[in-house]
Amino acid sequence: MKKDFLSITDIDEYELENIIADAMHLKRLKCAGTAHEYLRGKSLGMIFEKASTRTRVSFEVGMSDLGGHALFLNPQDMQLGRGEEIRDTARVLARYVDAVMIRAYSHDAIEEFARYSSVPVVNGLSDRLHPCQVLSDIMTLSERFGDLRDLKLAWVGDGNNVCNSWILSSALTGMEIVVASPPRYRPKDKVVGQAQAAGGRVSIVKDPEEAVRDADVIYTDIWVSMGDEQERSERLQALKGYTIDSRLLARASPDALVMHCLPAHRGEEITDEVMEGPQSIVWDQAENRLHAQKALLMRLIAGGMTSVD
Repeated sequence: MKKDFLSITDIDEYELENIIADAMHLKRLKCAGTAHEYLRGKSLGMIFEKASTRTRVSFEVGMSDLGGHALFLNPQDMQLGRGEEIRDTARVLARYVDAVMIRAYSHDAIEEFARYSSVPVVNGLSDRLHPCQVLSDIMTLSERFGDLRDLKLAWVGDGNNVCNSWILSSALTGMEIVVASPPRYRPKDKVVGQAQAAGGRVSIVKDPEEAVRDADVIYTDIWVSMGDEQERSERLQALKGYTIDSRLLARASPDALVMHCLPAHRGEEITDEVMEGPQSIVWDQAENRLHAQKALLMRLIAGGMTSVD
């Protein structure tokens, strides 16, 4: 039976542990220059409605590393761009490829595609969630801390799709998530309620200093996401005071790590000093997109590492 990855909640704690373990193993193989073509002969269709650097390159290189092939599909070059229904495209692509990754404006569109696809579908980013980013972030923190239970992550800024996925991950990791956002840009109550109902420790505050107090990790993202450009001036005004700078970092635990999923607008949500500083692990989390997604594809297409050992 096929399994999709549209939300971090599509995997349980056991699956998360196995994916992270597989990702670390694949990373060691990559660093050692050891071939690991476990998906030889397999194909991944990649549909991109939005621009991408990390998502496109990491999935494309990841499939190549695994011995498979990735196809970049621009909706404007497909019949989707001329009005073909999502369900029809989903059924046809499933006859050609072994999995589909979609980066779309609408999460509902990804869910519809998954309903009609007979092969696994991966959410490469939507307006609601970005589970692949958080999967690689969890890997990055696991490399640093090992056990993530009882760690505190402070999210500062816009309560966007990455923030939503971090909130939903709280029950899986045991981490405490504290979000500091202006009232208008807080994550939706439905997302917070879903996480809390599953046992996650999540709280929403207004004051960034309150959020980062004793935090082990501070996370931020751009304030103006793709599709929100018309609100730029309004957002910049509302989010003044939510910049991760050295003063705010000093309020966290002495060895707190700083994360950003990129791209960054330096001087807005994060200062150059912090992003380039010794507590930043931004580049590690960017690299781990490759390894975590390879492990995810292994699980969705081949059932995980154990099936090929």
